[in-house]
Amino acid sequence: MGRKSTKENKSIYQTTREELGLTREKAAEILPGFSPERIEKIENERVQIRPEDVKMMAEAYKAPGLCNYYCSQECPIGRGRTPRVESKNLVQIVVETLNGINRLSQYKDRMLEIAEDGALSADEYEDFGEIKETLDKLQVSVSTMQLWLEEQMAKGELDADSF
Repeated sequence: MGRKSTKENKSIYQTTREELGLTREKAAEILPGFSPERIEKIENERVQIRPEDVKMMAEAYKAPGLCNYYCSQECPIGRGRTPRVESKNLVQIVVETLNGINRLSQYKDRMLEIAEDGALSADEYEDFGEIKETLDKLQVSVSTMQLWLEEQMAKGELDADSF
């Protein structure tokens, strides 16, 4: 029987496992090719986690957010390019998405003016920055919706074949 960790600043991999009530030994039983020792090394960042490890953990733990965390925080390519998203309820996601779409709609004419000459001039920087900020927020909303769908499928609430 495993001991309960009292460590502060636990990794997301450890907190996810513990939230499921799994010891490292039990987790190793549902993670092909993992030993409790390997799980401990990953959780304590004594070994570099591999993308395929994250994918297996996300599937076994039914926690698709682990993949987004890895891509946005740990992957050398995704870090800085992939937005970090958190679980939200569907209503909040839809409201944020539609607000972003509405803001973009308001910028439609300005985007055409900026793009007309194929260049970004100094007097267009500020407006372009606002448009980019809106697009960034919309990207996060879309990514959050994707995470919500993956979570629902992992829980068996939605049929994966339907999407």
